[in-house]
Order: sequence, then structure tokens, then C-alpha cells
Amino acid sequence: MHFENLLYETRGPLALITINRPDKLNAISLATVDDLHAAIAAAATDPAVRVLGITGAGDKAFAAGSDLSEVAQRDLSAALEPIVQGVAERLERCPKPTIAAINGICFGGGLEVALGCDLRVAGRRARFATPEGKLGIIPGGGATQRLPRLIGRAWALDMLLTGEPIDAERALHIGLVTRLTDDAELLPTVQRLAEHLAGFAPLVPRYMKAMVHSGMEGSLAAGLAMEKFAQAGLCETADKKEGLAAFLEKRPPTWQGR
Repeated sequence: MHFENLLYETRGPLALITINRPDKLNAISLATVDDLHAAIAAAATDPAVRVLGITGAGDKAFAAGSDLSEVAQRDLSAALEPIVQGVAERLERCPKPTIAAINGICFGGGLEVALGCDLRVAGRRARFATPEGKLGIIPGGGATQRLPRLIGRAWALDMLLTGEPIDAERALHIGLVTRLTDDAELLPTVQRLAEHLAGFAPLVPRYMKAMVHSGMEGSLAAGLAMEKFAQAGLCETADKKEGLAAFLEKRPPTWQGR
């Protein structure tokens, strides 16, 4: 599968998407946005792919933000288009687990892409920031909404208002990333995590994600009711019967995805 601004490869159960603009610190252009939509859709519909990962080419940046040469030309009409916000939403709605493998700089639109992922694994040299305020604008890819939901209002406001970078240790401390590893072990760590996640029945992560994302938007009572109906639905699947049988028989399960 060929893209102008991405590399796409499958490694066992993992589809790895690499933003491939290292000379621009993997800044996200409009063409890159289009490529990301197509690559995510391809991974989401490929039955051999169980987990989707995103990283940046080279060792300097996951993605340094949106392409500023395009932002400079963006008017009101263009700014109202989803752009990076649409990519993050596609990742969030992907029925498969998504992992951001964050190497180096993860600023602005790059951070917003990572925020759309279910899990964020960072190398120790990773840096995070929302510097849009220094450009006379605010984030437009979801940071003002996803950051406070993820790390709380206080830390989100600190990052958004100051625009100052935080290092990987601080990001782990405040819950912005879920795992921290040596830079050389970043992709091997993500590969091992993907293989672990692929051991679950295919419907499980889809239902888990739907419950968490939908539940966060409503009341606790509504979320709990949705959870019970979702679990009840899974109790009727062949995979639930297989999972219990495999556990009792002390053997690996053979999932059917139904």
C-alpha cells in the first residue's frame, strides 16, 4: 500500500502507519491528513490487522504539528474543516485498539493525533506541547477538549495556556502517556503490546472502546446501563463460549470474531 506522506506496513497483528516527512519534522499537511484517513480506514477493515499503530519517521519527531506553510494561508472557511480533528475522531472511532508510538517532538496537531489514540507509548526523549497560542490561535484538532478529559482541567490549562513543552517523565506522571520506554525499545514495546492485545476476542476492544467513549459523554447511570446491555450481547457470542471453554481446558482460545 503506497502513500505520498506515509509508510504503511503490517507486522503480524499490527498495522504500523509512519508519518514520513522527516525533513519537515513530520509536520501534518492536508495531503498527510488525507493519507492518514485512507490508511486508518484500510487498517480498520483488514481482518488480519488487530491493532493499529502510528509513529513518525526518523528519531526527531512523532509530528511537530500542522504544516505552518498551510496554516499561514488558512482562512475562516478552511479553518472550520475538520482537518486534524477529523483524523483524531477516526482513530477514536476505529473498532480496533490504536497506539501512538511517540518518538521525539509531539507538538500541536501531532499531539492531537496522539490524543485520538487509545494508548500512547513514549520514548524517553519525547516532548509534548500545545504551542498554538504563540501563533495567535488556539488548537483546532481537539486538544482543548481531549486534554482536560484525559489529564484533568488543571494540567490541561497549564499546557494550553503556557504552550511550554513537557518531557516524557512529566507526561507519564500526569497521565498524558500510558507507558514510557527507552527510545530504542519504542517500536519493540508497541509490537509486544499489539501482540498482547491481539490475544483478545476481536469484539472485546470494539465494545470496550464504545463503552468508555460513549459513557464519558453521558451520566454514570446511563453508562452503567449501556455496559450491562453490551456485556449481555457478548454473552451470546461464540467467542464467549470459546473463551470460557479455553480457560477451563487450559488451552489458547481460537477466536471467530462472532
